[in-house]
Amino acid sequence: MDCVKIGKLIARLRKEKKLTQKNLADALGVKNKTVSKWECGLGCPDLSLWPQLSEILGVDMQQMMEGEITQNKPDAGNIEKVLFYACPICGNVLVSTGSASIYCCGRKLEPLSPVKLPEMSVTVEEIDTDYYVTFDHPMTKEHYLSFAAYVKSDKVYLNRLYPDQNPSCRFPVNRGGKIYVYCIKHGLMVYSMNRLTKTVNP
Repeated sequence: MDCVKIGKLIARLRKEKKLTQKNLADALGVKNKTVSKWECGLGCPDLSLWPQLSEILGVDMQQMMEGEITQNKPDAGNIEKVLFYACPICGNVLVSTGSASIYCCGRKLEPLSPVKLPEMSVTVEEIDTDYYVTFDHPMTKEHYLSFAAYVKSDKVYLNRLYPDQNPSCRFPVNRGGKIYVYCIKHGLMVYSMNRLTKTVNP
């Protein structure tokens, strides 16, 4: 560990949180001199303190231990570059509109990449102001669709799906978008709404 880099980072993060060295020391159950020692680069926090230190300062523990916080590129405002993440432990679904460092259950998540699979049958009915979308897919605990999302313009409409439910959902009509569907077994699939056959109901 580079104690000098880590110390400078701790000092910067502490000041951003408007904490004194005493505030931080009290929260961690250590002496003021200990925090001062870290910030001067004369030592690093004990391994047992890192999880709590990370929580107090509100940053990722791994990046803190490296002494450098990675900045993401500014959001370019292109919703077509939306990224989806799914936690393999708890099943949590997260969305970002640009590059991001996403963590869940203590693990860094990688964005889901669309996969090429045999076409799944997707039925779209236009009912009043909604698309009613049905997927021909199993919904068992071992093999099911976790979410379906409709992306168009500046909006992302996300529907969570669960085992033993019908594999269907509704999205507001917004022509020309894409449907993203995530199967826990096979991965992320993408469909262009323009290429799907739609039935319009009065």
